[in-house]
Amino acid sequence: MTGESVLSSGLSMAELGQRVRAERRTRGLSIERLADLAGVSRSMVSDIERGAKTPTVLVLDRLATALGTSIARLLDEPAHGAMRVLRHAEQRVLRDPSGWERRVLSPVLGDVEFEFMRTTIGPGVDAGEFAPHAPGSREYLAVERGSLRLTIDGRAHTLETGDSAYYPGDLRHAFANDGTGTCVYYLAMELGTPGHLNHHEPTWKGQLDD
Repeated sequence: MTGESVLSSGLSMAELGQRVRAERRTRGLSIERLADLAGVSRSMVSDIERGAKTPTVLVLDRLATALGTSIARLLDEPAHGAMRVLRHAEQRVLRDPSGWERRVLSPVLGDVEFEFMRTTIGPGVDAGEFAPHAPGSREYLAVERGSLRLTIDGRAHTLETGDSAYYPGDLRHAFANDGTGTCVYYLAMELGTPGHLNHHEPTWKGQLDD
């Protein structure tokens, strides 16, 4: 599950590995336990922590989810002060070798588990399926350009330019571009916490138009 993913803004693989290790140790998890929770091999976690391998975006997301946090927190230090401007060149960008890019637009804020991102998916590219986040997580999505196939718990929905959607982040979710042009969409993710009661309506699927 490795590839030639690129982390921009000067973050090295060694620095990323140190952050993954620090988050793991803060939570009292062994490498074996983190690997089990993330659904990846022990050697993968070890190699990432040592900076020996570059994870794909999906692998990094699995690790972040298993740690109960976001990719953004693994990529950046918490911001200080009431105001933070993120210049374009300062924003963390992950480029997956399959042909898509995630740009993190929100700063990391203390204990707030929130991420705002802009994703670009090339034509015919499947970004894959992301694991459910912690119970109570929420995601809000808006398509800026192109066509997006959003799949929630196995049910696919086609979103076109200008369409938006909400769905519980504690369900399996996948993103793909079946069109002939580039798709660009914005996603805001609010992470729940372990033990949080899930109050979303069981009939939510009928409220997301195909």
